[in-house]
Amino acid sequence: MNVSVRDLKAKLSHYLKEAHAGQDVVVTSRGRPVACLVTLPDNGGEKPSGEELLRRLKLLSGVRLGEGGKPLGAKRPIRIRSGQKSLAETVLEDRG
Repeated sequence: MNVSVRDLKAKLSHYLKEAHAGQDVVVTSRGRPVACLVTLPDNGGEKPSGEELLRRLKLLSGVRLGEGGKPLGAKRPIRIRSGQKSLAETVLEDRG
């Protein structure tokens, strides 16, 4: 179930009851998922693992999970033509 931040604020008790009943509630801001209300298991207050929460969020809202690692970057360095300012020089000039 998806709910906007605005609706969540207006009907917090209702959505907490839904989460307590086992319904996962995905909170959205401007149409994008930002949080998830889930039921805590009855095993001494132990929280679900981060992996379990991510799995639920992915199933409920279609969130794409990252694959880890750093972006590869450019395949080859960008060359500056002779006589042109470097990016650093342009930024410094712009800042005054």
